[in-house]
Amino acid sequence: MSDTPKSPPSGAQYDAVRQGWLDAHVRPLWENPRVHKVREGGAKAHIWKWRTLRPLVEEAMRVTSPAAVERRVLTLVDPENDSPSGGTTTNLTAALQILLPGETARPHRHTPNALRFMIEGSGAVTVVDGKPCPMEPGDLVITPGWSWHEHVHNGSEPVIWLDALDAPFHRAIGTDVFEPGPPHDLPNHPEDAAYAVPGMAPDLNETQAASPVFRYPWNTAASALRAAPMARDGARRVRYVNPASGGSAMPLLDCYLTALDRGMRTVRFRSNGNAVCYVCAGTGTSRVGSETLAWEPRDVFSLPHGNWIEHGANEDAILFVMTDRDALRRLGLLKEEYGNAG
Repeated sequence: MSDTPKSPPSGAQYDAVRQGWLDAHVRPLWENPRVHKVREGGAKAHIWKWRTLRPLVEEAMRVTSPAAVERRVLTLVDPENDSPSGGTTTNLTAALQILLPGETARPHRHTPNALRFMIEGSGAVTVVDGKPCPMEPGDLVITPGWSWHEHVHNGSEPVIWLDALDAPFHRAIGTDVFEPGPPHDLPNHPEDAAYAVPGMAPDLNETQAASPVFRYPWNTAASALRAAPMARDGARRVRYVNPASGGSAMPLLDCYLTALDRGMRTVRFRSNGNAVCYVCAGTGTSRVGSETLAWEPRDVFSLPHGNWIEHGANEDAILFVMTDRDALRRLGLLKEEYGNAG
């Protein structure tokens, strides 16, 4: 016998009983459309094309300022979940942030982890827990949860970077906390040079949950990627790590750089984790469930959980990938599998 009713109860008597439940803030479980919904694969992927986004960025420069809106940020919203609390995909929010010459973005801190991957322009600096981090194209600057951060632009051209946060995850579990500046109780982080020798780290007699190195320069990351061996799916990949532990640069928000050689297609892959990709270089396509996304430099696209995924490159390509897989791993929930190529 099926546990699912063939049709919901109805009639005047049922309606009266149901209204009593609703008045008492009680909802019958069988009316939740998600309970018996079976999804073939995962949620739909979406791509935000740079050629569409760039004119919108120009308009944001024209009509807003950080002095008025705190941060000049355009959030990339999942079209299937455009509620005010929705993100770019499950557990992850990606956005574009813009700063004009001479502007600053006031200091604050929050429990969600955040990152900035530089897209365009130079001369800006993110100050993380008092440590200045220059921002040049391709650089990754992280602001781990509850670290003070502010942005200062002393250059001569607009700068644009990709913001990403695990804010939807924190909102879901009730740990989303924000504090405005001015900064106080700044930690005493070692200089980055203390972690400059591979395989060596200072003995601080304490656990470093997040990386004490906040800036990962593009040249260093790209050099490591060129030397990386082939990964299980056929791509080459490097992980941005915490040099004090060897784990993810930030707990809950994991970052990778992936190289796809011209003409290749990766082995199919499926995860219950979610990811957002930024195209650093090259062109190609990604098959995400039933969707085929054609991408080019500076496009952003989502990889929602539950989908079979494969990537192909028309020319040598590099993707920056941010994912919540480390959050699921820490909870003992991560599940990943590989299929056949093609």
